[in-house]
Amino acid sequence: MSVVTDDMLILVDEQDRQIGTAGKAEVHYSGQLHRAFSVFVFTGDGRLLLQRRAANKYHSAGKWTNTCCSHPRPGEKTEEAAHRRLHEEMGLSCNLIQMFNFTYRAEMQGQIIEHEFDHVFFGISNDQPTPNPDEVSAYCYQDMDELAADMQNSPDNYTEWLKICFDRVVEAYFKIFPDQQFRYQPE
Repeated sequence: MSVVTDDMLILVDEQDRQIGTAGKAEVHYSGQLHRAFSVFVFTGDGRLLLQRRAANKYHSAGKWTNTCCSHPRPGEKTEEAAHRRLHEEMGLSCNLIQMFNFTYRAEMQGQIIEHEFDHVFFGISNDQPTPNPDEVSAYCYQDMDELAADMQNSPDNYTEWLKICFDRVVEAYFKIFPDQQFRYQPE
């Protein structure tokens, strides 16, 4: 299992105003609120590109999650960071639209605490990903109804942040794909 690196993260308040920076290890062991982003890339017909986190990730290893996620670097705009990490993790580039933000706090294995102000971006691409094996062990395209059912039946297979924001993702999804029909309805 990989260890937490000493990358610098942006500490924020509840309104996402920067209040400082700190090392990634310190932030994740102390549970400080920090800026993050999650990218959801869909195919033109509305299927979501999921990644399975590599086995060497320091938390949530081997779990399925959204297309990519990470943290902007100090001085880096969040949208620029989302484009950078989408390319670094999945070998993809596409237009991204910020859809919503959410804040969550979740305790992970190994005394890691994720406490993030998360900016959620959507993109559409039919390009084939070329994942970085240090980041991603597998990928798949998932119908949103099938994903909702599998997350309900096998929640331990998915990252905490994906489960936490999924209803908001579905609501935003209808803004991009208004003609899609869902059996699943957000609570």
